[in-house]
Amino acid sequence: MEPTRVLVVDDSAVMRGIMTRIIDSQPDLKVAGVASDPVIAMERLRTARPDVITLDVEMPRMDGLTFLSRLMQWRPLPVVMVSSLTARGAETTLRALELGAVDFMAKPQLADVAALDAYAEQVVEKVRAAASARVTRRSAAPAAVPQRRLARPASPLASDRVVAIGASTGGVEALRAVLAPLPSTMPPIVIAQHMPAGFTRSFAQRLDGACEMRVKEGEDGEPLQPGHAYIAPGGMHLALERKTGGLRARLSAEPPVNRHRPSVDVLFRSVARAAGEHAIGVMLSGMGADGAEAMLELRMRGARNLAQDEASCVVFGMPKQAIALDAVHEVLPLAEIARRLVELSLANG
Repeated sequence: MEPTRVLVVDDSAVMRGIMTRIIDSQPDLKVAGVASDPVIAMERLRTARPDVITLDVEMPRMDGLTFLSRLMQWRPLPVVMVSSLTARGAETTLRALELGAVDFMAKPQLADVAALDAYAEQVVEKVRAAASARVTRRSAAPAAVPQRRLARPASPLASDRVVAIGASTGGVEALRAVLAPLPSTMPPIVIAQHMPAGFTRSFAQRLDGACEMRVKEGEDGEPLQPGHAYIAPGGMHLALERKTGGLRARLSAEPPVNRHRPSVDVLFRSVARAAGEHAIGVMLSGMGADGAEAMLELRMRGARNLAQDEASCVVFGMPKQAIALDAVHEVLPLAEIARRLVELSLANG
């Protein structure tokens, strides 16, 4: 079997060297070419025949977003963005995902050997996931078009329900598609999206601007309120606990579960214990198996579970694992999940 061919695009010779060593150390991956800017990358595309591109955000002659936009119109390929851990870097990366990038990773701390080892694992995982991702041709990228919102249902929505959503690769845009149409009368929604610290605040702010619901990072100890969606902060587990007066969010820096923090397993297990039959579980696009076993626990406690279907997933990993465990009641196209959540949240549903 031929190895996955990777084109590394970065203006830093140090980063190009690091990425090349990491990728070429794997028998199933191969660096097909390197480029110091997008103009050179355009030329390399013709000869390198890459399956995946790793793309720096900020480069000379042409920025990463312009290159990405042109690539997705001309020759769609799975792209993993490489971003600085800054507010500006987070904003640019989230825009890149809107334009069609599959995933992203932050630049490593070069002075920390242990961090570099962990970074190498992340690079390999993300490149492999990208190689299996579903990408489509994009038109010239306009400003994001607001999604049509669902009408508020005539019947009241249940006050004791909670929706728990897990997502990873491909989940950033999938979450927008699910949350943006929802009315502000929805029960509280809690979300574990695999994302590093430094990015979730910008992500929550962007979603908040696109949604009728209030979208924010979860805070330790805060009570869950209807009409609010709470995103696990990057680098922290989000869990729920039932206290007098209702459900509260809990954050912790406990060790990663399934190599992730936040972990979908941690969130779903806590929701199963705290909400049981009053919960609705949703598994969106993502690589791996995080959340699958806990989704089965949700089902056994009486929750109603949905999964995104293969055709609409960027990576059909996490939903596939949950379906295989018989943890899912319904498998739906992404475009139908929001409407189904409203139906399941009706007080008489």
